Amino acid sequence: MTDTPAPSASKALWYTGAPLDRLSHRRADDGWMTKKLYDPESRIVAVWRDKSLVHNEDESALLPTVGEARELLDAGRYHSFLGMRDGTAYFGVDLSHHEDPYQAHPQIDANGAFEDLRKVGPALAQAEGSILAHARGLMFWHRRNGFCGVCGSETKPEKAGSQRRCQNPDCKTEHFPRTDPAVIMLVYKGDNCLLGRTRNFMPQMYSTLAGFVESGETLEEAVAREVLEETAVVVDPAKVRYWASQPWPFPASLMLGFHAEAETDEIIVDTEEMEDARWVHKSQLDHLEDFGMKLPRRDSIAYRLIVSWMNGEA
Repeated sequence: MTDTPAPSASKALWYTGAPLDRLSHRRADDGWMTKKLYDPESRIVAVWRDKSLVHNEDESALLPTVGEARELLDAGRYHSFLGMRDGTAYFGVDLSHHEDPYQAHPQIDANGAFEDLRKVGPALAQAEGSILAHARGLMFWHRRNGFCGVCGSETKPEKAGSQRRCQNPDCKTEHFPRTDPAVIMLVYKGDNCLLGRTRNFMPQMYSTLAGFVESGETLEEAVAREVLEETAVVVDPAKVRYWASQPWPFPASLMLGFHAEAETDEIIVDTEEMEDARWVHKSQLDHLEDFGMKLPRRDSIAYRLIVSWMNGEA
């Protein structure tokens, strides 16, 4: 495992470090928001079917100004205010209703391409990755919430795209962007850590265990339950320690990272959820490929949880 981050850098997670001031108190100010929306210096963060707009040459974020690409703004089905940075407003714009988004503005076809953020994310500057992740998650939510979950009527965006409201006058339910909390944990016992793989992982990849938080449980209880369900390894919730969190808009999760000390070491894999799980010694992690295994993606909190444990931060 080369290029292991130093302990001081281990919490510099991808898609975090948001540089934008979200200015939530301005969202209901329609006059101010309209002025910013059509300010020639405002930036457009375009999304097409969950893909983000990046430069062709270096895969850095392509964030044209409204002055450069007003047509791109007008072509969007939804737009949402993301925030301000150094006096410049940023707006997420969804182009998913276009079969060919490259015709929305010639600048896209000439200079950019829509790419999966998971593919280009590790190559982006941290601030750019955070902005693209914010826009991707918000545009996904808008596309999936065009109708009210209470009465089935149409909903429309309000407050600069930060919420939606049911248009049924007898309902008028407000809907807000949803983030699903998921625990992800590096379980260890002595100098061994517990890694597993599911059937949808890339070949040979092993990662930390993870799962969604259920109603009525604490985060620590969710950690212990998921580990027990997937591997039969017992974890005491009192020995679960929070490490860091990471927005993960694929499609709409917040990954809550933990280190957890195991009470037992016998593994019984739940084959409905897991394909395999095994204990891996700390000394093996630097050359995991020799054992037919690979670590998770470098932009994931799973990778950083493993690295931080190797560096003695558990």
